[in-house]
Formats: sequence, structure tokens, C-alpha cells
Amino acid sequence: MHVYLNGEVVPLEQARVSVEDRGFLFGDGVYEVMRALPSGLFAEEAHWHRLQRGIQELKLTTPEGFNKARVGDISQTLLEANGFVGKQATVYLQLTRGAAPRNNAFPPAGTPPTLYMSASPFQVPWTQRKEGVSTVLLPDLRWARCDLKTVNLLPNILAKQQAREAGVFEALLVRDGVITEGASTSAFFVMDGTLLTHPKDERILPGVTRDIVLGLARELKIPVQERAVRVDERDRFQEVFLAGTTTDVQPVIAVNGARVGAGKPGPVTLALQQALLQRMGIEAPA
Repeated sequence: MHVYLNGEVVPLEQARVSVEDRGFLFGDGVYEVMRALPSGLFAEEAHWHRLQRGIQELKLTTPEGFNKARVGDISQTLLEANGFVGKQATVYLQLTRGAAPRNNAFPPAGTPPTLYMSASPFQVPWTQRKEGVSTVLLPDLRWARCDLKTVNLLPNILAKQQAREAGVFEALLVRDGVITEGASTSAFFVMDGTLLTHPKDERILPGVTRDIVLGLARELKIPVQERAVRVDERDRFQEVFLAGTTTDVQPVIAVNGARVGAGKPGPVTLALQQALLQRMGIEAPA
């Protein structure tokens, strides 16, 4: 496997980052994960805009020549170097504030940032997509700026582990009685025939796939409402699904052990799942 690190494509085992890198010491950085399809990077523009917003909000510096075209070129180089051209894969990008003596405040001006990118193979778990998964409700313990895609993911990791130990696919995070999102996914609900999801604010990550799904729902004339969904509304859930770069549209058939709707993927979920696959140019197996 080959990766990109600070201007060079090198074998993974030769890539080295300083122990004083602020991503390592503080989680001081941002990241993106993009889906690579045979047709190219999916929703590349939207991922780039979200990355740029994170860079601006965290006041990160970027390497010389850092732009969307350059990131696209590096992505293509990694896909070629690792034999993923024409296949499904993911491309990971991480930018940190660079290496400097450990100090909470920003390092001196001129400290070079650290840019790391990699590519990994990806296979759609079709059985999961077809049959649905279970979830568990857990407290949302994250910081107050969940709208920024930073590498500070410890609360998400702990929630993911708790979900795994409970034998379910995902944790649905709850803050002040409201289901915000999944630990690594956007959460959608169908109640009274209307598709609902948490509005964009500091409580959720502005998911790229989330926005695409909402657009597809409107194209399909599915009623849409962006509002907070409360835990005490669970009895009204007709359908639940998750969405994300590597999750696509993933049906949920149980929450906290209680069946959702008929206990199988519902018509709205399936319609949006198919619409997203068509948008991506992917054909599900029979």
C-alpha cells in the first residue's frame, strides 16, 4: 500500500509523522473521507467545501498549492498506485496544524502543516443494506461544535464500541432528549409519511450524503422536514435509516431492541436507497 505524506507518495511502512505533530498530541486537525467509484470521486465538490469550512473555522494553514485540483490529482495517484482504478474505494485526507513543541496555543507562524492521504478498498455490504440493522440509543457526549469534521473522535469511538458490545450496527446519539445523529452517520426518520432529520446546526455534522438524500427525497416528492426528532416520539417511527459516505442509505429495523415499523426496510427507505445508488452509478445485486 502507498500513501501520500507531505508532498511524497511512499510505501505505507515508510510513512513517518513526528511525535510532536499536533494531530497526534491534541487531535488538532480536520479530515475527510471520499467515496471513489469507477466513475471518479463521488460528491467531490461538496466534500471539498466541507473541508474548507473546517480549515477556516480551526484557522489551519495549508500546504503550498493546496487546492481541489491538487487533492484530486493526489487521490487519482493513490488509486492508481494501489490498484483501485475502476473499483470502489475510499480516499482519506487528514490535515493537522503540524509538528511543534507541545503547547496548547497555536505554534509559531510558518510551522508547516501535515497533510496525509490514503486510499483503501471498499465493498458494499449488500446483505446489511437489504436486511437492515439494529441500533442503540446512547448519550451524545461530544463537544459543542459537532458541525466540524475534526480528528477529535473519542466520544464517537466510545459510542461505536458500546454499540459493538451491544451487538448492534450503530449508536444513535441523544442530547437533551433529541436524537442528533449516529456516531458516524446521519439519522433519518419517517413519521406520518414525512421524512425527518435534524436541522443543520452545531449539534450535527453537515453530512454530504445527508444533503444528497434530502435532494433525492424532494425529487421523489417525498415530504421532508428538517427538525429535531425526540426520543419520546419513538412509537411513531414508521421507518429509520442511516446515511453516510460509506453507509449509503442503510435501513434500520430496530432501535434499543424495539422493532421499527414492520421490522423490515420500508418503502421510503428503499426508494431513497435505490435513488442514491442510481445517482452513484451502482447496481445492487439481485
